[in-house]
Amino acid sequence: MTFKRTLVTAALPYANGPVHIGHLAGCYLPSDIYVRYLRSSGHDVKFICGSDEHGVPITIKAKKENTTPQAIVDKYHKIMGDAFKEFGISFDIYSRTSSKTHHQTASDFFKTLYDKGAFTEQTTEQYYDEEAKQFLADRYIVGTCPKCSNDNAYGDQCEKCGTSLSPTELINPRSTLSGSKPVLKETKNWFLPLDKLSPKIKNYIEQHKDWKPNVYGQCKSWLDSGDGLQPRAMTRDLDWGVPVPVQGAEGKVLYVWFDAPIGYISATKDLIPNDWQKYWKDKETRLIHFIGKDNIVFHCIIFPAMLMEHGDFILSDNVPANEFLNLEGDKISTSRNWAVWLHEYLQDFKDKQDALRYTLCSNAPETKDNDFTWKDFQARNNNELLAIFGNFINRTLVLTHKYYEGKVPNATNYTKEDLLVLEELAKAPEKISKAIEQFRFREAVGELMNVARLGNKYLGDTEPWKLIKTNEERVKTIMNVALQISCNLAILCEPFLPFTSQKLFSLLNVQPLKWLSATQTSNMVAGHTINKDELLFSKVEDADIQIQLDKLKKSKMENEANKPAQPIKAATTFDDFSKMDIRTATILEAELVPKTDKLLKLLLDTGVDKRTVVSGIAQYYKPQDIIGQNVCLLANLEPRKIKGIESQGMILMAENANGELSFVAPVKDEIKNGSSVK
Repeated sequence: MTFKRTLVTAALPYANGPVHIGHLAGCYLPSDIYVRYLRSSGHDVKFICGSDEHGVPITIKAKKENTTPQAIVDKYHKIMGDAFKEFGISFDIYSRTSSKTHHQTASDFFKTLYDKGAFTEQTTEQYYDEEAKQFLADRYIVGTCPKCSNDNAYGDQCEKCGTSLSPTELINPRSTLSGSKPVLKETKNWFLPLDKLSPKIKNYIEQHKDWKPNVYGQCKSWLDSGDGLQPRAMTRDLDWGVPVPVQGAEGKVLYVWFDAPIGYISATKDLIPNDWQKYWKDKETRLIHFIGKDNIVFHCIIFPAMLMEHGDFILSDNVPANEFLNLEGDKISTSRNWAVWLHEYLQDFKDKQDALRYTLCSNAPETKDNDFTWKDFQARNNNELLAIFGNFINRTLVLTHKYYEGKVPNATNYTKEDLLVLEELAKAPEKISKAIEQFRFREAVGELMNVARLGNKYLGDTEPWKLIKTNEERVKTIMNVALQISCNLAILCEPFLPFTSQKLFSLLNVQPLKWLSATQTSNMVAGHTINKDELLFSKVEDADIQIQLDKLKKSKMENEANKPAQPIKAATTFDDFSKMDIRTATILEAELVPKTDKLLKLLLDTGVDKRTVVSGIAQYYKPQDIIGQNVCLLANLEPRKIKGIESQGMILMAENANGELSFVAPVKDEIKNGSSVK
């Protein structure tokens, strides 16, 4: 289907902290590249975002800082908005969900569904913190996971084993507000019956098998799970948010995940109050949501279900979610300050927005988690942007001024070599376009850099600095071709490197050109005067990188020192402990389990037998390094199949404050395999 217009949304960042590079790589940079490309290609496109300003975490932060929720969201709305703008994220509007427009829009949306009978009213027992005097959102209840025994599982999910949970499934639940054990208390809320809507949602998802495999796969996993979709509460017992607009709902607000996606609609209203409906209700509009993988279920299942029940709105045509970006081999964590904050980067690396944009795009976690390292950032800046792209532009401009006083020379007789280069140059826009339109941004930026490589190779092969002494006419043609490549690079790099594009157009003394112009190879007219050369990129020094590594090292040390030990679990009996048969053993063989990143298959000598155990320690230990390692083994754990391998026991590991694992093992050599641990 051909669309008249495109509405692009980027996930609303939560206004309780600044933006980090994981957010950029997952959502904001790819959406900006896509929108910039559409604009340059002449499409009617609107780019929508804003701060998500409701929910329990805001109220918690306000209490901790002894201020109001509004003060918190005002602070971070400005920090995030300013950082996005300085980084070149080109939203048409950066709105907020605390606005009057949003409150009215979200309230009206809920009321429409309520009047249509879309909700079910249910009185349920929910956890209540008697010390904090409030009901607890799922994420503010932690306890022991019933599946893997992780002591810090959340009330909605165990992040260690990935199991979806409800708070009442947790063993020994505790409130993160007060640390006390919550009590169950009755409360009434309004639920969206996703179980009854499941056929509609399945049909919608089945129509989008062309979505990225990580997105489609996660949707299918939710829909095809044994329990299927379950009703989900769309209201919460809280005093910060959009009040529920029905009688009997005093003291309740809309669930933040009901409220937040409606923020896209209210932001569009603020942007174009007279035309917003054609971007949300006209079937000739294509709606695309850019998000991170943690938001897939909300944008692909819950929000579409809300829109279906409302009945007036179009559904998203694509949801190109990225996976997670790690930092220096470890998961980005705001609570541990293990992150690269955008506003700090912009201070530390002034005028190097495009260096970070290029690195994050080149290393984007498009279908699997990826890793950002400061050394890689330095290498991509110095060895690619500076040494390839910048070097080609610098040589071209310097030689043009040296030989022709900055005027574009006239091309006379093209050689076969020239024509092949110009032919390759003319093909570049289509290659880049195809990759962008299929949301393959890593491939697209790679094709962009290939244009710069083409230019560098062309100058290296033709060596105009040598020919100028013997064949000046030939040099004129060479420099004309090099300037055509330079101009087309300025066009093609704009979606990825907008600051570089702007600077390069200025150096070439050319008004910015649109995408279609890059299919031509004659944009630089003979006789046109270019400006004096300036370096497009500057080197990132070792000292700059060491400052960032030291900053991360400091965060890790502070976190290690400040993080309290986990509380002792609830009392157990000696008889229960006696049922566990813990033995010493030695690792004889170790290998990585295929198609996994965390699992090792171990062969153990227990002194009684030799048995296979699958252990999730691959990110901490290499197989070849642990042969001969003494361990402690829970030997009578019921066997279970993991990735098709029967695991006969569990290795005991100690976990530090950063979640890193190390072996629990005997220290005396005379302790033989099979010795009991008591």
